[in-house]
Amino acid sequence: MTPVQRFERLADLLAADLDLRRRGRWVDTECRVEIGAEPFHLVIRGGELEEFAHGPRLMRSVAFSVRGSEEAWQRHWQRVPEPGWHDLFALTKRGVAALDGDLRPLLQNLQYFKDLLALPRRLSEGN
Repeated sequence: MTPVQRFERLADLLAADLDLRRRGRWVDTECRVEIGAEPFHLVIRGGELEEFAHGPRLMRSVAFSVRGSEEAWQRHWQRVPEPGWHDLFALTKRGVAALDGDLRPLLQNLQYFKDLLALPRRLSEGN
């Protein structure tokens, strides 16, 4: 399963995680996540994915973007990632990911976003 295919399952993974949705009940933002060259636009309202769109969205404003190479996401989403591939900030330090824009919503809800972006780890390689 490619990193893009894994990330496309994010809405289902979040819907199944009642605890993460509860912890994100105050999160209201729009962000962009890039898996290699593939952009995803997320609208999060009350911890729920109100909109999850794959592909470019011209003239769409977002608060922040998280960009990472396909290798970065592939290694980040291993069941137990290796040191240096386990965390968003470790990926940026390694130079395989970047955070851009107004990072306040990300940092104010950091654990929510770390857990949200780690959800694809739950998928086995065969799924």
